[in-house]
Amino acid sequence: MTTQNQRQAMLLGLAAVLLWSTVATAFKLSLRSLSPIQLLLVASMASILVLSVVLLVQGRWHLVFSLSRKQYLQSVALGMMNPCLYYLLLFGAFDRLPAQEAQPLNYTWALVLAYLSVPFLGQRLHLSDILAGLVCYSGVVVIATRGDPLSLTFSDPFGVALALGSTLVWAGYWILATRDQRDPVVGLLLNFVIALPVITVICGLTEGFDLVSFQGLAGALYVGVFEMGLAFVLWSYAMKKATSAARVGNLIFISPFLSLVFIYFILGEVILTSTYIGLVLIIGGLWFQQHAARDRAITEPTGG
Repeated sequence: MTTQNQRQAMLLGLAAVLLWSTVATAFKLSLRSLSPIQLLLVASMASILVLSVVLLVQGRWHLVFSLSRKQYLQSVALGMMNPCLYYLLLFGAFDRLPAQEAQPLNYTWALVLAYLSVPFLGQRLHLSDILAGLVCYSGVVVIATRGDPLSLTFSDPFGVALALGSTLVWAGYWILATRDQRDPVVGLLLNFVIALPVITVICGLTEGFDLVSFQGLAGALYVGVFEMGLAFVLWSYAMKKATSAARVGNLIFISPFLSLVFIYFILGEVILTSTYIGLVLIIGGLWFQQHAARDRAITEPTGG
């Protein structure tokens, strides 16, 4: 039974990774005809629908109405971070940068999480975290300068700032989520429900609701259903079923490389050599950091 559960977890994890690998392409296709806030509006509505259906099918819809007052207030804070601020920054980055640049930069959020955990969660900063940071951010510079790191001339400084800013918000969101006792799917649904009126007002005051592009709407619906909705659900169940969470977690390293395949064949972007080099540095740094953290978890004493 243990082997069967791990096999199911790996399949669910692979399905989630496959979906996540397509979203950089979906972002760019949608942003050809929608603004970032319009994309976020449509995607959020689609995500609310799919998460609601998941809870209804599972017979867990009642959990939406059974939280404490503190948890509902927590949903407000978390909803303003994700989806509101995080996706506005992320979509803004994809609107300005080629997908092959914006997507790898976003993966550095895991490193930012390790650094923010020091002041906010009281965790220690290890030498491996510092070395991983040097490797990862050297990859960021290689990608952002398109292979000319010594020049420090960025192709789009504001776009790079948006991408790196999204990693800061995403890492901050997960630090707050360490105290989140809500059911994961219920919590994510409430985040979107609470954020939707804010997103709607911002869209109305800025870009308006001219959403007549079929390609834009189709892409936004895809993002909401799969990137914001089903992929999260699949990944959550994969981690629950896994007898080895590390093996499932390692699947995420497949996503950025697979994403480049979709970017090349669907978007038609010529993948620069600097993108490959930078991505290898980023993923290599993250892998080194996670490997070192797992080794410490095995060797360090757990009791007090």
